[in-house]
Amino acid sequence: MLGDTAKHEWASEPNIREVFTGLFGSFDDHIFDRKFGQLSGGERRRVGLAKLLINELDLILLDEPTNHLDVEGVAWLAEYLNNRKGLAVTVVTHDRWFLDAVTERTWEVVDGKVEEYEGGYSAFVLAKAERARQSSVMDARRNALVRKELAWLRRGAPARTTKPKFRVDAANVLIAGEPEPRNQGELLKFALNRLGKTVYEAHHLQVKLGDNELISDLYWNVGPGERIGVVGINGAGKTTLMRTLVGEIQPTAGKLVTGITVKPAFLTQHLDELDPTWRVLEAVEKIANRVELGGGRELSASQLCERLGFDRESQWTPVGDLSGGERRRLQLTRLLMDSPNVLLLDEPTNDFDIETLTELEDLLDGYGGTLIVISHDRYFLERVCDRFVGLLGDKLVRDLPRGVDEYLELRHDATNIPTSVQKEKKSSNAAEERQLKKDKVRLERQMEKADSKISELEAELEAAAFDPDRLQILTGDLENSRLEKAKLEEAWLQVTLSLED
Repeated sequence: MLGDTAKHEWASEPNIREVFTGLFGSFDDHIFDRKFGQLSGGERRRVGLAKLLINELDLILLDEPTNHLDVEGVAWLAEYLNNRKGLAVTVVTHDRWFLDAVTERTWEVVDGKVEEYEGGYSAFVLAKAERARQSSVMDARRNALVRKELAWLRRGAPARTTKPKFRVDAANVLIAGEPEPRNQGELLKFALNRLGKTVYEAHHLQVKLGDNELISDLYWNVGPGERIGVVGINGAGKTTLMRTLVGEIQPTAGKLVTGITVKPAFLTQHLDELDPTWRVLEAVEKIANRVELGGGRELSASQLCERLGFDRESQWTPVGDLSGGERRRLQLTRLLMDSPNVLLLDEPTNDFDIETLTELEDLLDGYGGTLIVISHDRYFLERVCDRFVGLLGDKLVRDLPRGVDEYLELRHDATNIPTSVQKEKKSSNAAEERQLKKDKVRLERQMEKADSKISELEAELEAAAFDPDRLQILTGDLENSRLEKAKLEEAWLQVTLSLED
């Protein structure tokens, strides 16, 4: 990978070690002893990115740099870029979390013109909403989606909206009266009607691929209407877990119970073979002409195509003329058209632009079934999922009550990735204070989510007054949620006292 340079020369460079550890997860010989032609497409992209980062440059231009990184790699890259002195960065990406973490100005290309906004993605959404209110240029549907996203950013992710350029008062005026993105109670009723009480129950499940044991002694329950985000290191078994749930892989040991009414749909990273002469709309109408998405919403095949990035003209494009990304969007459209009550998505966001991602999130807000998502796109995961599990490469599937933040903390503890650039830039006292402030914001966000969860569970308890089995489950969930909130409050108090010292 590093040409004819002697290994001891580059291996002793802290910046090189940090970059390769951050992008590849380790600094092992097996990475560097391979020839470039033996690498996968994603590995080649990471090598190209590493080549940029290890050089002392004044400006780097990045085109979709996060596409082949996992959640941990994206977080590392954001921190690394923020800590590099004197480096200017211009980035094209659909990764909205990364934009918020790294950028200070946003350029939007509209009708051949570049419009400039101050701040990262959250500030951009606020500015779009303000402009839409002051003019009639944006259509009513796009205006509604922008307001909805702004409301989610303000309510559900305060860590993103603490930046000075995100003006909280202005945001609150714009979202006054805006409902929650999802009506949890209505969606749960819809899911229970479609699925019953059982979706998946794993008992002491073991899964192997050949001699490689990926999952061991898994006890896991997936209920109706749950929205689960799956994160983990490459090769830990995320896709294998999904393939096991849909029956493509049989467990080596243990038992997997699937509800008798479960009708799953699985978006894989492999493309379906379709007749190349079919038009896009024809391929979708082969599944159905209309689909009900929950909440009384119904769409025609053409309307669903349009929501997922196929305008009226492109709906007549032959399948054989589509790019790989367009074919994957078509694959997702066909899956949704089949009205599954369990939807499993493996890296669904790679081939979507931000506008189409917003449409997909809106569709999933009204989806009345169980949703399980693997994605490196942290913004998308936090937007559509309420529960998170992590696979850290130790054959276990862990619940993550604090979401992606908890996963990153576990990975940091396990790997202790060096941060030479950060040490070079900041004194230890300033770094500690900055970290405490981040921790305080994170804990406040988690307490807000805990309060929302407790309120939802209390409402569900009232509705389940005559269902003893459901009452028992909800009572346990409520107790756990209250304990979790108490722990968060204690942690918040400790952080606050430390900041005051």
